[in-house]
Amino acid sequence: MGQNQSMPRRLTVSLKRNEALRATTVGVGKTKLVYILVADRRLRYAGGRSRIAYIGTTSRGMLRIAISVAKRAEKIFGIHGVRSFSARIVTCTPRKSVKTWHKLERAFLLSFKETYGDVPWCNAQGKNMRETDEFRYFTRRRIRNVIEA
Repeated sequence: MGQNQSMPRRLTVSLKRNEALRATTVGVGKTKLVYILVADRRLRYAGGRSRIAYIGTTSRGMLRIAISVAKRAEKIFGIHGVRSFSARIVTCTPRKSVKTWHKLERAFLLSFKETYGDVPWCNAQGKNMRETDEFRYFTRRRIRNVIEA
């Protein structure tokens, strides 16, 4: 480059202090499980406030949870005041001839809807769900305790 041509101004590079994403291992060992996306603040529902933004299930393990987090991040961060959220895993003992992870997800959705008046913000499934035999496998109190914790 000659003297007449000036170099474009250099851009400033900065490393943000806070983490954008953190992945940790959880000693689960199971691929069929239920996961709950939990916001850093309580979200408003008709029947009260809860930090739960989504309840889902997977038979593909941790990969499905990562995909779900990426898919729902924009909607969860779009909720006023939410700055972060995490994924929590809930498991149960298996039983022959029963898809226990499906029963567990349904029990959580039914109990959440019963307590807060609606399904979590990001759930499309469960709005018109009716109780069948979910609470033959799990106690209502234990499901409600996990939701409130």
